[in-house]
Amino acid sequence: MQNTIFKIQNQEEFKQVALNVFKHQFKNNKVYRSFCDLLYVHPSSINQVEEIPFLPIQFFKSRKILSSLEEVQETFTSSGTTGSITSKHFVTDVNLYIESYLKGFSHFYGNIEDYVVLALLPNYLERKGSSLVFMVDDLIQKSKNSESGFYLNNIDELAKKLTELDKKGQKVLLIGVSFALLDLIETAQFKLKNTIIMETGGMKGRRKELVREELHQILQNGFGVSEIHSEYGMTELLSQGYSNGNGVFDTPPWMKILTRDTEDALTIQQIGKTGGINVIDLANYNSCSFIATQDLGKVHKNGTFEVIGRFDNSDIRGCNLMVL
Repeated sequence: MQNTIFKIQNQEEFKQVALNVFKHQFKNNKVYRSFCDLLYVHPSSINQVEEIPFLPIQFFKSRKILSSLEEVQETFTSSGTTGSITSKHFVTDVNLYIESYLKGFSHFYGNIEDYVVLALLPNYLERKGSSLVFMVDDLIQKSKNSESGFYLNNIDELAKKLTELDKKGQKVLLIGVSFALLDLIETAQFKLKNTIIMETGGMKGRRKELVREELHQILQNGFGVSEIHSEYGMTELLSQGYSNGNGVFDTPPWMKILTRDTEDALTIQQIGKTGGINVIDLANYNSCSFIATQDLGKVHKNGTFEVIGRFDNSDIRGCNLMVL
């Protein structure tokens, strides 16, 4: 079954694999099975992807979400304020994660060996268990370029390196959290021609929150680029969506975004309406592939999507049947 996930070519194949993954997780994931039972949902009555129940993402904070009896190889944890409960994603097959992000990167950006990867992820590097750091560290290794690397607080060195590489015509991927990228362009101004700037979101209390359009305009001016790329990922997922500008994200073939009604969490909305983002990530084969997130967004007809904001108080109404 796992072998088919990354071979999906069209929507019909996606549907068949998703329905099979649902049956597998219904049978093998105790928490997800309990959730489905509370909704009186059984695989025998499910014929469409939209009918599959989406597990509220808060369960990753309170329960062990597993569809496998294999030993846990990695535990990824979310960042959180001091004293808050963090999400835990127990990964029994880390190779599934590696295959997912490598194939996903290749799908959107081509061969990783064409890039120097520079990572400006200070708040992620300062804690253990970050799935983002795991991925970026591996991308740095897979780039096979001695210039690739992490930067924590040595922003002056990074500014110099970025300018030198870009002038040489080297393709560069600079991936960083929003506040650190803003710190960088306050240190130096750039006119980059061969560099992709990719923000992973997050001010983490370091700066005033900005709406995406404002943030991207500031970064575009500071780096001298026409577009700011973005990555849409989270601790609870093993796949990522990417945006090459304007905040419009696309997903790899084994990942799909739907939106749910904000007042009725069990109702999937029509294309184009703003609602809660539900993610299908088939790479999450050994945990849960059907997750109701705390993000608000809308999906376009071609399957791309936008993230508009978050639920108030990060609360998913009507979907917390078991959280308490």
